[in-house]
Amino acid sequence: MAISTAAPVSTIAATLDADVFETKFGWFGLLGREGTLLRVSIGDATPNNALLHLANAENVAVSEMEVSDWYPVLREQLIAYAEGEPVEFCDVELSWPKPLTTFRRSVLSVTRRIRRGQTKTYAEIAAAAGSPGAARAVGTAMSSNRFPIVIPCHRVVGSGGGLGGFTSPQGTNLKQRMLNLEAGIDD
Repeated sequence: MAISTAAPVSTIAATLDADVFETKFGWFGLLGREGTLLRVSIGDATPNNALLHLANAENVAVSEMEVSDWYPVLREQLIAYAEGEPVEFCDVELSWPKPLTTFRRSVLSVTRRIRRGQTKTYAEIAAAAGSPGAARAVGTAMSSNRFPIVIPCHRVVGSGGGLGGFTSPQGTNLKQRMLNLEAGIDD
């Protein structure tokens, strides 16, 4: 009887690719598989925090992630973004979370089209997503955005001029810094 030395399919499928790197906004992390982005973390205080952020968000152990130079093009784009370069992320292939409601997918798609230097209110996003009056639901969709900066939820603000929320270790402070950067305001 021959013994197979190949890894079981489930082990191969469970391996996730990760990369962590420092920017002027703190440590960022990327998580994906086979060239498709699963998650981005931003604004962590340490590389270990960025890895834990990714692992906890995906409900996996850090040991299930292969930390390497996984997505160098996106890493360099994010570093350039943090330095103030006008970078857009329209071509990044995303692995959408499942299940994803039609409304949430529409909200994320509308948000992804907000360009640098622009903002939209939660109410404007709700209307563009086909659900006027669903501004709170837009806020909920933004809080679960797996791809901050790539889907620029920091560009979604309150109707009364307030920032609204921002789910990152640095909270709305980071959101304001990113908006200032995009507006050409030094911090």
